[in-house]
Amino acid sequence: MNFNLSKLTLAILAGQFMAGQAFAEETETTPSAESYERIVVTASRVAKPLSQIPNTITIIDQAELAQQLSLNNDLSTVLGNLVPSFSPSRQKMTSAGESLRGRKPLYLIDGVPQSNPLRSGGRDGHTIDPFLIERVEVIHGANAIHGLGAAGGIINLITKKPKQGLNQQIKIDTGFQTEDLAESGDYGVSYSLSNSWDNADILAALSYRHSGMAYDANGNLIGVDNTQGDTMDSETFDGFLKTGYNWDQQRIELMVNRYQIEGNNNWLSVAGDVDADIPSSAIEGSADGEAAQNAVTTVSLGYNNEDFFSQKLSVQLFRQEFEATYGAEGTPLKTFQDPAYGSDLIDQSQNNSEKTGMKITLVNSQMFELPVDLIYGLDMLKDKTWQALIQTGRSWVPPTEYTNYAPYAQLEFAPDAPYTITAGVRYEKSKLEVDDFTTLASYGSQFVKGGNPDFSQTLYNLGGTYKVTEQWRVFANYSEAFSMPDVGRVLRGINTPGQSVETFLDLKPILTENTELGIEYNGTNLQAQMAYYTSDSDFGQRLQRGVDGIYTVKREKTEVDGVEFRVNWTVSDADLLGLRLAIAEGRYDSDQDGKVDSDLGGSNIAPNRINASWDRYWTDSLSTRLQVNHLLDRDREDSNGDVVNQFDGYTTLDLSATLDVVAGAVTLGVQNLTNTDYYTYYSQSNPNDLRNFKGLGRSFTLSYQLNF
Repeated sequence: MNFNLSKLTLAILAGQFMAGQAFAEETETTPSAESYERIVVTASRVAKPLSQIPNTITIIDQAELAQQLSLNNDLSTVLGNLVPSFSPSRQKMTSAGESLRGRKPLYLIDGVPQSNPLRSGGRDGHTIDPFLIERVEVIHGANAIHGLGAAGGIINLITKKPKQGLNQQIKIDTGFQTEDLAESGDYGVSYSLSNSWDNADILAALSYRHSGMAYDANGNLIGVDNTQGDTMDSETFDGFLKTGYNWDQQRIELMVNRYQIEGNNNWLSVAGDVDADIPSSAIEGSADGEAAQNAVTTVSLGYNNEDFFSQKLSVQLFRQEFEATYGAEGTPLKTFQDPAYGSDLIDQSQNNSEKTGMKITLVNSQMFELPVDLIYGLDMLKDKTWQALIQTGRSWVPPTEYTNYAPYAQLEFAPDAPYTITAGVRYEKSKLEVDDFTTLASYGSQFVKGGNPDFSQTLYNLGGTYKVTEQWRVFANYSEAFSMPDVGRVLRGINTPGQSVETFLDLKPILTENTELGIEYNGTNLQAQMAYYTSDSDFGQRLQRGVDGIYTVKREKTEVDGVEFRVNWTVSDADLLGLRLAIAEGRYDSDQDGKVDSDLGGSNIAPNRINASWDRYWTDSLSTRLQVNHLLDRDREDSNGDVVNQFDGYTTLDLSATLDVVAGAVTLGVQNLTNTDYYTYYSQSNPNDLRNFKGLGRSFTLSYQLNF
């Protein structure tokens, strides 16, 4: 594996690791805090201490989240800053091409799936306002415990909970760039109210944000993405409610979230020129059709019983309605042309998904009075997805229904000894239902016979941890994930006659096998973690962009392997230094001979990256954070060893400062402090004149949060 790092860099990193300067994500990150065990719920469906989980897990708590949001309100940017194996943000409404360990992650809100298994439209990172999130739990690598994919891992956004008594919170923030204060101006207002009385509690919140335009390091407008969607020149609204009632050892809880982000359609994209080093830009004007938007409603009803026939029972019913509208291209798109509608047709698509499901979890602790827990249950899901062309009323992706039933069981052996062992099995039973349909004229108006193909797969996971000493722990795991390919892309792109949904091999599910080895050090002032992983699919999925900018799915053998490394060093009572590193290599089988031979591109894998940080606590009320993001160069080679794409890495520096005042806090953030000039990772990895976007230049944010 070619990690593309110099010997000097590797020597420095190795020396730091042997000194124990790494980060285990198990302890508080404030220098003055007592070390304590963190609890995770995402990894095993029930609360477990991190030391018993044989996976790499990152927990982003509310303080860390607030710190990152003081720089940028984009969740993908937050993840990239703290989880370097996550792809750099597109800095747009779309998250297409963003991956975790070279695979698509599964987004959840309180365990409710936000990702769309049948038609991944790249919008699952924009379904909730970050103000409503209490913490984020990230499982690195393939995992089947929540179903619905998770080939790259799980990103569970856990929402805020009602507190004891009456609590109110208001946050006001603004952002700007000096090139044009009015045009670049952002502002947001968020408010939450929570209360509890007797056995009941409630939390309600509203959030609104207006986002202005953005400028690159040269003071030029960054190009808007009218089609895929842009967070620039947009309005965002979120309404949230969580309420619950407790009795005996039971609780019932309802969560409702309505999120909408919509562009204002006040700017038009201006194509750049990749070969001439001219970035895309924007001019004022009204775009054709409806503005790009996300409109998402998530509802969850949960019931917990701590003593259900001497077991713990958890039942969750959920419903999600997801509507993603993509803007018109502005110029006639070849894919949408149809002689029946005349020449130079301009159309736009809308991706719709309706998910209904139930998760049942039972826990039988200390079975037979032994240190063995049995976690078992059943997941059920029904997903209906379709993609329409809304200006002409045509169907691009036919209505497709996906039904999945998955019983599972996991044994966890945690004796009063230095080791733990986990082993699990999950049986996935899925069925697709697609009626007869005809593809668009640009694909040859191919008639495709519908059908009801079904699939089944048994998944296994095995892991263990071993505490070598009080400070050192090692862990290992093998896990499998079952996921559907992007069925919508597959079906809509059929361009050969005589195809049938029943026999179309490209609809076969993806089985991803993940193996991981890790070592941790958890000392008084030094904490450490290093992990090596492999992620393989014999019949995987790769996205490939066509000349018209439309992506198609390629079903090929894919292999990804990499190293993740993180370090925290409490230098003094006031200083904390951190380092995070992710190195990965991904390849695919381009000639179908059973051997991988070509490098995966930027739509499928993140660049190698180093993130460093310095937290300083100047006084009890004043703290700062300085962080560096360094993306390394990468050459992508084809099966002949020829370089087909080059990524020029770049380095950005961010600074934030927080001052506690009365019952609140004032925070100042400066993103890209040194005003680095760069093209984004996605733009470089997928050369396209229309989307030759530069990254955000120096920008400022100022916020005030009051708790009362």
